Amino acid sequence: MSDVAKIVSDIKAGNVKPIYFLMGDEPYYIDKISDFIDETILSEDEKGFNQMVLYGRDITIEDIIDNAKRYPMMAEKQVVIIKEAQDLSRTIENLAAYADHPQPSTVLVLCYKYKTIDKRKKLYKAIKKNGLIFESKKLYENQIADWIRRVLAGKKYQIEGKATLMLVEFLGNDLSKISNELNKLMVVLPVGSTITPTIVEENIGISKDFNNFELRKAVGERNVLNANRIINHFAQNQKANPLIMTISLLNSFFTQLLIYHSLKDKSNNSVARALGVNPFFVPDYITAGKNYPMRKVSQIIALLRDADVKSKGVGANALPAGDILKELLFKIIH
Repeated sequence: MSDVAKIVSDIKAGNVKPIYFLMGDEPYYIDKISDFIDETILSEDEKGFNQMVLYGRDITIEDIIDNAKRYPMMAEKQVVIIKEAQDLSRTIENLAAYADHPQPSTVLVLCYKYKTIDKRKKLYKAIKKNGLIFESKKLYENQIADWIRRVLAGKKYQIEGKATLMLVEFLGNDLSKISNELNKLMVVLPVGSTITPTIVEENIGISKDFNNFELRKAVGERNVLNANRIINHFAQNQKANPLIMTISLLNSFFTQLLIYHSLKDKSNNSVARALGVNPFFVPDYITAGKNYPMRKVSQIIALLRDADVKSKGVGANALPAGDILKELLFKIIH
C-alpha cells in the first residue's frame, strides 16, 4: 500500500511518468492506480480528444506505439490506457524501443494482470529507466485482516475482530471482492461506526454463528454441542458450506496444530509468526493444543484425508455430505 500511496502522491504533485507498467497477481491495485490516472491527469474537457482506453485482445504493440506517439490536442498531455495488456504477452517485448524513447507528452498505462515481465530483458530495463514499474502481489490470507482494518481506518471506520475474520473466511484474499463488500457496509453505516459480526451478517449474508471459523473453534475446544449445531446447519445448507472446503480448513488447522506442538517458544507473537496466522487466532491453537496431543493430531490428519476421499465419492457414493461430516466430527472429538 505504501508503493501505491507514493505513486498517487507523486501524480498529485505533478511528477507524472510517461509510462506506467502495472503488473502482477493482484488486480485490485492495478485497477486502483489505472483508475486514479484515468480520473486525475486530464480535465473532463481535455479527455474527449486526449484520453483513450484500449484492450490488449483488440490491438497490437504497433497500435499502442502509434497512439502513444500522437500529440495531444489543446492539452499538455494525452493518456493512453491499455487494459488486459497481458493478452499481448507474446509480443510485449516489442514495446522496448518505444520505452527507450517515450513520448514526453503521453502518459501510457499498461495493465498487465496476473503476469510479470522478465526483469532481465530490454523492456523491463527501459521502463525502469524512463517510467515506472509496479508489481502488485497477492496478500496472504493472514495479512488480509490487517488490510481490512487499515482500509476502514482510512475511511474513519472500525471493525471487530470476529467481523474481520468472517469476511476473510467468506471472501478469501480477493481484495476486489472484499473492497466491494466494505463499500456496501460504509454506504449504510455513518462515518465513525464500528462494524460488528451482526452488521456483517445482516448486510452481507455471512452467518456469524454457523461458519467454518466457529466450527474450527468448537472442535478445538471439544465443544460437542456447538460443533454439532454447526454441522447440522452445514448439512441443510450445503451450497453455502461445501464439504470439501470444510475438510480443507480443518486439515489446515490440524496441520498448523502439529507445528504448534513442535514450537519451543509458544508466546503469542512466536506462534502467530510460525503458523502464519493473525494473532487473534492464537488462543484457539493454545486451547486446541491442550485438548489434542501430537499423537492425536496425527491421527486426525489421517481421518481428514479419509473424509476428503469420501467427499469426492470414492468408496462412499451413497453417503450424504452431512453424514460424512458427522462421522468425521465424532472421530475427531472422541
